[in-house]
Amino acid sequence: MTYLRRLDVIRLFALSALLLAPSATCWAQQRPPIAEKMAKTHGVDSFGQVEGIRYTFNVARPDGNNVARSWEWNPKTDAVSYEGKDKDGKPVKVTYRRSQPGMPEDIDATFLNDQYWLLLPFHVIWDTSATVTEEGMQKLPLGNGSGEKLVVKYASDGGYSPGDTWDVYVGADGRVEEFVYHRGGPKKPSTVIAPWTDYKKAGPLLFSLDHQSKADDNPLHVFFSNVAVKVTGSENWINAQ
Repeated sequence: MTYLRRLDVIRLFALSALLLAPSATCWAQQRPPIAEKMAKTHGVDSFGQVEGIRYTFNVARPDGNNVARSWEWNPKTDAVSYEGKDKDGKPVKVTYRRSQPGMPEDIDATFLNDQYWLLLPFHVIWDTSATVTEEGMQKLPLGNGSGEKLVVKYASDGGYSPGDTWDVYVGADGRVEEFVYHRGGPKKPSTVIAPWTDYKKAGPLLFSLDHQSKADDNPLHVFFSNVAVKVTGSENWINAQ
């Protein structure tokens, strides 16, 4: 799959708004206790120690339209480095700062898309444009088991993908079990269901690296590779393991 030629994956998960470089002290509004537990379980209290996160976002599809996009993000400076393909399918490398004029919006939309998959537990706490409600214990959409359901609803205007809704199912241990994405606009696919598996830790952060998903009932395998974190006071990257 080439960059921006197949928007069903790229824009599907682009969030409406993002408060970057957060810390546990700048949660903008009250969230349900299970949302705070989820964020803490995944490491939000230690996010201020993080100088860099790097990862490759991968998509494997039955038709062979696969994706591999590599990112490095410095939360404190909001600097992003990207290596992948441009809209014509040609290899490209680019570095930009999200607060500066001339930011490449197409690439930035993809950055938010891929990062949301990796850092969803934090965005539920960080994102000021979202309303978050708790709906109690619910059966998981896939497989067996149940989880505390959070509904994360984004504003209907602004951002790359306004009106999106995410149903997030949180286990008793605070880890995300599954989510269901509902697109805010008319494009397809309109619904994606993704389990969160293959949990690994990199530095103070806990990540789910594998999502054997469904997009409008079609299989979609999203997974991460080369995940690593750099913390304050160190020049070394800590690989997820």
